[in-house]
Amino acid sequence: MKTFKEYRQMTEEALIPMLSSLGDIPSPLWEAMSYSLEAGGKRIRPALLLAACETAGGDSSLALPFACALEMIHTYSLIHDDLPAMDNDDLRRGQPTNHKVFGENVAILAGDGLLNAAAELMAVSAVKMDNMRGIRAMEIIMRHAGVTGMIAGQSEDVTSEGQEPREDIVRYIHEHKTADLLEAAVEAGLALAGAEETEIAAGREYALHLGLAFQMTDDLLDVTGSADRLGKSTGKDQEQNKMTWVALKGVEGTAEDARREIALAKEALNAMPGDTALFADFADSLLGRAQ
Repeated sequence: MKTFKEYRQMTEEALIPMLSSLGDIPSPLWEAMSYSLEAGGKRIRPALLLAACETAGGDSSLALPFACALEMIHTYSLIHDDLPAMDNDDLRRGQPTNHKVFGENVAILAGDGLLNAAAELMAVSAVKMDNMRGIRAMEIIMRHAGVTGMIAGQSEDVTSEGQEPREDIVRYIHEHKTADLLEAAVEAGLALAGAEETEIAAGREYALHLGLAFQMTDDLLDVTGSADRLGKSTGKDQEQNKMTWVALKGVEGTAEDARREIALAKEALNAMPGDTALFADFADSLLGRAQ
């Protein structure tokens, strides 16, 4: 297996070539799509997908289009999240948000474009494979990104603003808005390698708890972090009366719950195939984000 840094680098080098492989995208749509796609970021989801594929004995080069597609979906979600009708943010990854540079109309289309490009890229890759693994991976990714997955969480998030925090609603938002794309990464990577269903289920369990811990630390950073450090605005959750774990449990309670979720994520690794040290190390690294 490669290191997490190497999986990130694989993704970084492939993203724009993968996008351009779909054909001629007109300007300014291309500029807006590539602006956000090249704006940096941790590339966590594609790295997890590639690592999951290799840990189960698969070929990461065959998984790379699916990893890039997942990053395109994540990027589209950020473009739309930042829009005035959603979170109304001016800063993302240390740069002006897409709509601040290209206007709201082009930003909306850039997000739409990245979502559709992701589906097309996966479909093109899947039909070239001599088994159903590509179709299975595409189904996993699109389901977790869709109306019962990430979008369901986003919907609950925006419609619950200003309400009194409830644990069941906060957990639902976190499970879907954040954890679903992480589940998509690990599940799809394992499916592409032909892992057993019990192993894929363990990967899903790992990523669920990882996603909950990730969002809990994100909520903490919105309170305790700085815009310079994070590359995005802080204090927005409280300003918009968002349902967050901090609003529900406070800083100390959220930190404790994040530690518990990390422990559960690492426990799930016992049923995943291959060497899972990379996944355990990544889970542990989340706790340092908010310190």
